[in-house]
Amino acid sequence: MATYQTLEIERAGRVATIWMNRPEVFNAFDEALIADLRDACIELDADVGVRVVVLGGRGRHFSAGADLNWMRRASGYSEAENLDDARRFSAMLRGLSEMSKPTIARVQGAALGGGTGLAAACDMAIAASDASFSTSEVKFGIIPAVISPYVLRAVGPRHALRLFQSAEKIDAQRALAIGLVGEVVAPDQLDAAVAKLAETLVGCAPQAQKAAKDLIAAINARPIDDAVSEETAQRIARRRATDEAKDGIAAFLEKRTPAWLR
Repeated sequence: MATYQTLEIERAGRVATIWMNRPEVFNAFDEALIADLRDACIELDADVGVRVVVLGGRGRHFSAGADLNWMRRASGYSEAENLDDARRFSAMLRGLSEMSKPTIARVQGAALGGGTGLAAACDMAIAASDASFSTSEVKFGIIPAVISPYVLRAVGPRHALRLFQSAEKIDAQRALAIGLVGEVVAPDQLDAAVAKLAETLVGCAPQAQKAAKDLIAAINARPIDDAVSEETAQRIARRRATDEAKDGIAAFLEKRTPAWLR
């Protein structure tokens, strides 16, 4: 297992938690944290013993977004240097989003700018009632470009238009109402809620979960036409023919534990 400068990986059974560990700056990210998160996602995605990945932040806040010192350095970059910097951030978010196993954002306190992007890039998010979110980039004369595909996927264009242009801060209940998070709990119940969801996810077939994730990516926003009907029929036919599916159906009928839980 790799050693990281800006984060910790905690394992509990088949669940691994990536803890951003810069509480002194509210887990704001810079070049080092971006690189560490990218590498941690690669490591855990390849680990067959890990079934669910949780992303959390040590201390009072999930992530306050971009580190001010990093932003100061970037303001002096050339356009080419800024492009390289943005590509590294983009690759990290995409790596998190495209992990082959379920991901959960565990959000407390502030999730601002890129912190909102991190929460949106995970498959699902649970927030403490004290959490707050903002795509605050326009306050600094920039735009939330790299995080935009993930926020748009979570909340849709109508809500994104307001968030991206107003830079307003929204609370956890508003985030729940627009789909940015899937559940809001009291701060002292956050770990229990994340653990309960992770346990539910671990109980399901891992290759089927990956196939379900691929299905959404392939079908979302497409018209329901002959091509989509045929593709969905082929996807379920292929899945039914897998050893995992055969064992899962047999286990249900025979009232026994499926292979992925043994």
